Amino acid sequence: MQHEPHLSAPEKCISEARDADEHAHNLTNWQQEYDQLSDGNFYGRIDEVTLEGLQVFKEHTNRSLRQQCNVWADSIWLGIPAQPSDSRINGLVIGHDQLMCRPGSCDFELMTPEKYDIYGIVVKQDVLLQAAEVQGLALKGLSFNEYPRLTVQQKTLDDVRYLLERVLNHNANGLNNQMQQDVVTMGLLRLLQEETPSSSPAPSYAHRKAVVDRVKEYLATHADAPVTMTELCELTHVSRRTLQYSFETILGISPLRFLRTARLNRVRRNLSDPLSDSSVAVVAANWGFWHPGQFAKDYKQLFGENPSETVKRTQQDHHRQIDSVISI
Repeated sequence: MQHEPHLSAPEKCISEARDADEHAHNLTNWQQEYDQLSDGNFYGRIDEVTLEGLQVFKEHTNRSLRQQCNVWADSIWLGIPAQPSDSRINGLVIGHDQLMCRPGSCDFELMTPEKYDIYGIVVKQDVLLQAAEVQGLALKGLSFNEYPRLTVQQKTLDDVRYLLERVLNHNANGLNNQMQQDVVTMGLLRLLQEETPSSSPAPSYAHRKAVVDRVKEYLATHADAPVTMTELCELTHVSRRTLQYSFETILGISPLRFLRTARLNRVRRNLSDPLSDSSVAVVAANWGFWHPGQFAKDYKQLFGENPSETVKRTQQDHHRQIDSVISI
C-alpha cells in the first residue's frame, strides 16, 4: 500500500492487489469477502481519501466479482458506478440513472462485471444530518434500510462523479481538508434531495431470490458434497428451468458456475492462509474436488495460476512481512 501526501489536501491512500479477497480487505473499516467469477489474473485498485466523518473512494476491479459487503456502523454508503454496467445489488439490476444505498452494519451483496469502476461515499449519519441542518435542507425521510437503489437525474449523477474524481485526484490544487469536506457533503446532500426510490421488483423477484438463498445455505453447510442440477431442483422444489432463471436473474450466472466458482474461491482462501499446513490435495478435497488433475485445471483457468503457486506466493509474502517487522 502506498500513500501520496499533498500539501493542500488530506493524505490519499492507494492500495493495489492481485487477489480478489485481499483487495476486499483493503477498503478501510469495511467487512467484505469477494469471490472471483470470471477467468484470469485479478487486479484491483482503491483510491481513498478519509475526511471528518467521511470516506470517499474509487474502486477498480478487472474481473467479475460476487461481493459480500458490510460498511461501518452508524453510517450510510452511496455507491455510484463510474459508467453504465451490468451490476446488481441484492439481485436488483442497477440502471444507468441509479445509485446504490445501504446503511451501516447491514449485509448486502453486489455482483459486478469485468473492468468495473465505482465511486463510494460513506458518511456518519449524524454528520449528514448536521450538514443538512446547517444548509437548511430537509431530507425526504428516506428509509435507507428499505431501498437499495435510488434513481437520480443523469446530470446530477454526472456532476457528482466529477466532484468525487476531483477530490480523489491528488493534483486537485487548492482543495484543503475543509473544502473537500464541503464538496463531498454538498454532493451527497444534492443526491439525497433529488433521489426517488426505484420501482418495486417484479413479483417473481422474491421467489427467485429465495431459491438462490436456499442453494447458498446448502453450500455453506455441505462444503465437500458434490451436487447435481437434479439435486438442486429437489432441494429448492423448483424445475430445472426455474432454477436456471433464478440464478441468471439474481446473480447473472448459472447455478453450476456459481457452485464451482464459490468452492474454488474457498479453496483459494484456505491456500492463502500462511498459517495453514494442509496440503493442496486435502484442501481441495475439503471443498468437494476429488480429481486433482481436473481441480488444478479449473483453478488455473479461474485464477490464472496453479494452486501450488498460490501457496508459494502466500508463504513468500508472509516471510517478507515477518522480516519487515523484525527490521523495525
